[in-house]
Amino acid sequence: MNDRPIGDYALLSDCHTATLVSSQGSIDWLCLPHFDSRSLFARILGPEAGHWSIRPAGPHTASRRYVDRTMVLETTFRTPTGVITVTDALATGRSEWGHNLGRHAPHLLLRAVKCTEGHVTLDMEFAPRPEYGLIRPHLMPVDEGRGLHCHGGPDTIGLSTPYRLDITDMARCAPTLQTGQWAGFALQRVPAGDSPKVWSQQEILTQLQDTLAGWRAWSQRHQTYEGPWADLVHHSGRVLQSLTFQPTGAIVAAPTTSLPEEVGGVRNWDYRYAWVRDASFTLEALWVAACPYEAEHFFRWMAQAADGDPEHHEGLQIMFGIRGERDLSERELPLLPGWRGSRPVRTGNGAWEQRQLDVYGELLAAFHKLRHYLGGLDEHTKTFLTRLADSAASRWREKDQGIWEVRSAPQHFLYSKLMCWVALDRALDLSEELGAQSRTPVWRQARSEIRAAIERDGWSESAGAYTQVLGSDTLDASALMLAIVGFEAADTPRMRATIDAVRTRLTGTDGMVYRYLAADDGLPGNEGTFLLCTFWLAQALALAGDVAEARTIFERAAGFMNDVGLLGEEVGPGGELLGNFPQAFSHIGLVNAAWAIHQAECPTDRPEGSPD
Repeated sequence: MNDRPIGDYALLSDCHTATLVSSQGSIDWLCLPHFDSRSLFARILGPEAGHWSIRPAGPHTASRRYVDRTMVLETTFRTPTGVITVTDALATGRSEWGHNLGRHAPHLLLRAVKCTEGHVTLDMEFAPRPEYGLIRPHLMPVDEGRGLHCHGGPDTIGLSTPYRLDITDMARCAPTLQTGQWAGFALQRVPAGDSPKVWSQQEILTQLQDTLAGWRAWSQRHQTYEGPWADLVHHSGRVLQSLTFQPTGAIVAAPTTSLPEEVGGVRNWDYRYAWVRDASFTLEALWVAACPYEAEHFFRWMAQAADGDPEHHEGLQIMFGIRGERDLSERELPLLPGWRGSRPVRTGNGAWEQRQLDVYGELLAAFHKLRHYLGGLDEHTKTFLTRLADSAASRWREKDQGIWEVRSAPQHFLYSKLMCWVALDRALDLSEELGAQSRTPVWRQARSEIRAAIERDGWSESAGAYTQVLGSDTLDASALMLAIVGFEAADTPRMRATIDAVRTRLTGTDGMVYRYLAADDGLPGNEGTFLLCTFWLAQALALAGDVAEARTIFERAAGFMNDVGLLGEEVGPGGELLGNFPQAFSHIGLVNAAWAIHQAECPTDRPEGSPD
């Protein structure tokens, strides 16, 4: 069983896939060539599921950082005899910089080791285990033993090294590096039947330099935010960009599967897909953290993925595969014990079949905010967005599973009604651009009816707050979104009461916010406090004018970042990060809360190139 904390890992990305690297230099999660591919390394979910580690052979200490303005990781190991740095990156491709970062990524994992003081003997272990540990591949030496081909499963994996390898069911080497010496390693995936290239040391160095330059160029061209916590906001922007699947514009919720919401629990889901909600929120956050010129790419992809005969589809599917796949059927992988015994490990996600009415509002809100970045939409996309508003107008009275994707019976969730209101509110403002002026009377009437229902049934006198479900007394942090989306000003008596209720009754002993309490969501077990909800509270307080308290809560939540600035989904006992990692939702919350606080303090400042 892997007992290394989830927060011990750092992220690498080429905007096609991602890998997790432990503080001890071990690649314990990698799916090639794409986010949703079957894993090559998955030790984070089971000790026999594959890893690739490079570290000193003897006692050592480790520290690490991302190289400035990049997602290239540098880990420094100090030993009694010397110091080495290990630089890790997923290559983004030589010329694909700026807006096209990663377009032609070579599916190449780079690891460069340099001795900067004294001498250090390495311990390199390479244990690929394709298909979530199901396959132990045949390891075949090439290039006089300085390289390796791994055969077994649908792909061939090539490892390039400067050293001869000792090969059993894994490959090892233990070279000693002296001051000034360096060694480059490269792992590449090619389709079965092809032969991976053996990369020279100079080629590895060139790929690494190009990747550094690519991330820096992207950061320089896109990241202009200069408000409070600018470093955190810019880094979160790079994390969100790292979760983008460049070929289509899809954005994954997280790059992992089955990292649990409770140690030993069953709330273990596959997040390597594009949720309409998460992706829309990501685009809105990138409006602040990095100018989202790729937004048009995303909206065109979403319109294509969601297209179909309206007579045979009930509303908009809530999530898609990264290429637009609809069937994301869930299955369990009994071979894997899970992180700290948290079973089951799953691939696929059964939530794809759920009804969630909030997606209309999230998509239209994102389009509304980003419309100045879009270079003119085609008729297909205009029709798609118009149909979203029509669906919100006709379906808002239905029950659904809500933002938290409960696996219990559908209910009249307040958040879902609210986001239908948002869909219509933004569509009315966009009606001329969409060529949909004839629809405005219907949209305006439905918007008015939703407002009346929320104000009448969403408020509970006994709870003294807006609640989770119309007509209920259960608190839910998503009610904070009433202020965030502009339904009701944050400083009205009802919204102030709701903010206070969340702050006093949904906040744990760690000062962080739960999504909800004592609600039947159809699943056993518990979960930690939710980082996104805590950032929502900071954002709502800023909108209400309580900037000092907003800052306190923001810094409390941001304080749960790991040493390289990554956030999980939840915070468990003892402050441990839980859930799939890193979590887009949490970094979205950080960006939006920082922006709200900045706006409360300096209301005239806006991101460069943003709409007036």
